Amino acid sequence: METVDLHVHSDCSDGTMSPAKLVAYACQKGLRAFALTDHDTVAGLPEAFAAAEGTALEVIAGIEFSTEYHGKDIHIVGLDIDYQSAEFCERLTRFQDSRDVRNEKMIRKMQEDGIDISHEQMEAAFGDAVWTRAHFARYLMDHGYVAEMPEAFEKYIGENCRYFVPREKVTPVQAVHLISSTGGIPILAHPMLYHLPEAEMDELLASLRKAGLIGIEAIYSTHSALDENLVRQLAKRHGLLISGGSDFHGSNKPYIDLGVGRGNLRIPYHVLTNLRSRRKQQ
Repeated sequence: METVDLHVHSDCSDGTMSPAKLVAYACQKGLRAFALTDHDTVAGLPEAFAAAEGTALEVIAGIEFSTEYHGKDIHIVGLDIDYQSAEFCERLTRFQDSRDVRNEKMIRKMQEDGIDISHEQMEAAFGDAVWTRAHFARYLMDHGYVAEMPEAFEKYIGENCRYFVPREKVTPVQAVHLISSTGGIPILAHPMLYHLPEAEMDELLASLRKAGLIGIEAIYSTHSALDENLVRQLAKRHGLLISGGSDFHGSNKPYIDLGVGRGNLRIPYHVLTNLRSRRKQQ
């Protein structure tokens, strides 16, 4: 069975493998295709496409938008996006600017409490990647403030912690519109991680379906069989198709492997072809 992975991160956001290394690893794993879906950036796509030339691997142009819904962080994955379109690039730059402002505020708050951190130190550690809170967690671990990255979220940068700074985010509906406007396929990522009450999830999905949402991520690394079944029921109720991905981050999530998640993830190629067929119909 040919398999795909429709949710993968490189070191252009909070993964640890370069796009080229991801391509090599995907070939090694025997994947038919994978989507590079870095957080709020498409910077890694040219490198990934170049690395895949001459191989049997299909690289899918993707992105993962961080959006806000009723105070919760909701992620929208876009597949087959036209990442070079002028409108898309202009709006993406605005999203990235809001993240940069948030990051500078976090650095200043930490500095005020004596934490040895600066923009220059972060840049030396992570270069021009789009910095997420995972980068701050890695920095705090590497500099001895925490033993493991999850501890950084628990003590320093989680939503209820001293150094958490919210940023201006787009809404899920806006992200779906933007992905659709480039001819892309909008997907609601890992719905079970939001812990939304059933009525609130139905409300969200109804609004996103109306905006053009095509799929929902049912096949996911941390989903139990019950979770996957519940998401499949949601998909059926709202007329959505199934998507799937490992959410691979390299050594930042060492328990999740490319293409197979925690070992038993399998996403058939027809999941991708079904999504593409639905997009053509809309």
